[in-house]
Parts: sequence; C-alpha cells; structure tokens
Amino acid sequence: MNRLSKSVWLSILAGLSAGAIAQPAPDAGYPTRPIRMIAPSSAGGPVDVIARVVAQGLGEALGQQVVVDNRAGAAGIIGAELVSHAAPDGYTLMYGFSGPLAIAPQLAAKLPYDATKDFAPVSLVAQGQYILIARPSLPVSSVKELVALARAQPGKLNFGSGGNGTGIHLSGELLKLTAGINIVHVPYKGAGPGMAALLANEVDFMFNGLPPALPHVKSGKLKGLAVAGAKRSPLLPDMPTLREGGVAFDIAGWYGIVAPPKTPRAIVNRVHVATVKVLATPSIAENLTR
Repeated sequence: MNRLSKSVWLSILAGLSAGAIAQPAPDAGYPTRPIRMIAPSSAGGPVDVIARVVAQGLGEALGQQVVVDNRAGAAGIIGAELVSHAAPDGYTLMYGFSGPLAIAPQLAAKLPYDATKDFAPVSLVAQGQYILIARPSLPVSSVKELVALARAQPGKLNFGSGGNGTGIHLSGELLKLTAGINIVHVPYKGAGPGMAALLANEVDFMFNGLPPALPHVKSGKLKGLAVAGAKRSPLLPDMPTLREGGVAFDIAGWYGIVAPPKTPRAIVNRVHVATVKVLATPSIAENLTR
C-alpha cells in the first residue's frame, strides 16, 4: 500500500515466515485440550472463511479441536488486543491479517498493543487477491465504466467495507485517490456484514477477498468488475485486473497465525509444522476456492 510504512510490512511478513527456520523439538505433550483460534473479524469475511478451513485442518493435524472465535471490531484491534494479553501457553492463537498487524499501527495514534513486540509469529498462511464487486443493478460492467459513472455523479456512489482501516477499506480509498473520483465510504462491522449490505443493494460496490466473493460472482448475485492483484486470477481468468481497467494500482491481503508474546518456541514450532502440513493438503486449496 502506497501510504503504509514498507519497513513495518516487511518486518511483520518476515516474522510470520520465521517459523520456517529450524526450531527446538516440539513439546510432545502439547496440545492436551482444545485450542481457541481468535479470528479478529466477523463471520463470512475473508479472514473468517480462511481461518475456519485452516482451523479444521490444524485440529486434525494436532489431534485436538481448534475452535474459531470471532472477535470483530475496530478493524481487528479488539481481537488482536485479546490475543496480545492471553496466556502464552499455545491454547490461544490468532488468525491475523494486515488490518490489526500492519495497517492499524500506521493509522492509530495509540494501540493497546505493539504489533512488532506483542505477538509471537507462527506462520504465514496465505496471500490472496481482492476483487472489486458491485450490485448487479449498478449500470456498469467494467472499472472504466464505474469510474466514468462516479465522475458523472460525484458523491453519489458509495462503497462498503469491513470497517475503517481494513484492507478492503483502504482499497476503496486507493481507488478514490488513483482514479480521482468522489465516492462515499460506508463502514460495516466486518467484511461479512459489508457483503450482506452489498447483496441487499444497500451499497453500490466494495472490495473483498476472493474466496467469500467468488460464489456470489459465479452465481450472478454480484457483479465482478476486476481483480486487484498484479495478475489475473486463475479462478477468474476472464476477469481483468484493475490496471487493465485503467486504475494503476494492485493490492492483496495476507493472513497468518500468531500467538501471544513469550509463547515457548517449541509450541510455536509445533503449530508451524502442523500448519505447513495442512497447507500442503490438496483438499485445503479446494475448500478455499470452491
């Protein structure tokens, strides 16, 4: 993102990938009871959708149930704060994303945690494209037509998001700045409610993660205008990118597992190894894209 500190993004991503480095042997006794996976988002959004697929696989790999606990609000800050103060015993994890870990530190004057110190990175899980989607009744079929309509009706079109400071919110703001259009932001308490509002024609368009949006685009309930990545998605090979539509930026979301600070490295390694095993399972990719 153009307005975010590159150093913060790189440090977070490097930390999430650090689990690939050799670690001490895992604690053979862990886990002995169910694990809570905090998803700092509402149900139905990209964070929640991917977290549930990964949690199911982790439960099978670790031999204990991994329960997803949605703690939406404040662009993920509420859930992140909970995890940053949780007991460092491996029984509370967070399915983190860019909102509370990289974007919020750049936008908020003060946070109830330090994103670079108050989490133990476990594993980078996924990087996913965003997609620009619109209500079917909006009289546009491309990014160029959307921009033209917004210019013809300044301040009339609105876009939904999962809340101030989320990646899909900043995607809309980047569209506004890059295309030079006057559009109105309508924040919701999570990407799921934002998507529900779009399906109910309460807003005109929004960005969202590809996994939760894909079924609605394929069914015709929503209109896909462009993917926001640097390249076209293999899931929608006929859909152009934003750049192909004349808007010169690309953006994607990233997701990873973190634990409370001071979680023993042996436990971090145990979860990391299990995560790598889960992500190598063909059914996981199928569940995320069907």
